Amino acid sequence: MTAEEFWRSWLAFWLLAVPILLCYVNFFYSLYLSRRHLDRFLHALNGSRQIVISAAGLARSGWLNRLLLVAKITFMVMWPGPGLRAGDLDPDDIRNFPVGLKRLLKVKAILTCVILIWGALAFALVKFK
Repeated sequence: MTAEEFWRSWLAFWLLAVPILLCYVNFFYSLYLSRRHLDRFLHALNGSRQIVISAAGLARSGWLNRLLLVAKITFMVMWPGPGLRAGDLDPDDIRNFPVGLKRLLKVKAILTCVILIWGALAFALVKFK
């Protein structure tokens, strides 16, 4: 199969379309987390200074701000090192974070990583075809 034939195939279409579709899935999953679980996230992290300050301004001011807060919580729970070193997170909050909620955030983090890696590979293939 030559390069010209490949770019006209369904394989090439799906190679480029899947990251876009996964972005939609990630968006709606984040919207679901912000609607159904944000209050539980905030309650589990009520001793963490940075989350409490962010929640005061973002939690009740619209869907986009709630999505940003979910993204911030995902980052801070899945990679707590920088927040703990800066003193923004309470070590007890991270240690006692509910396993079910952490699993939901892990799904979001993995989905985001898959989108980034797949998108980068698709971009590289298009760029260097």
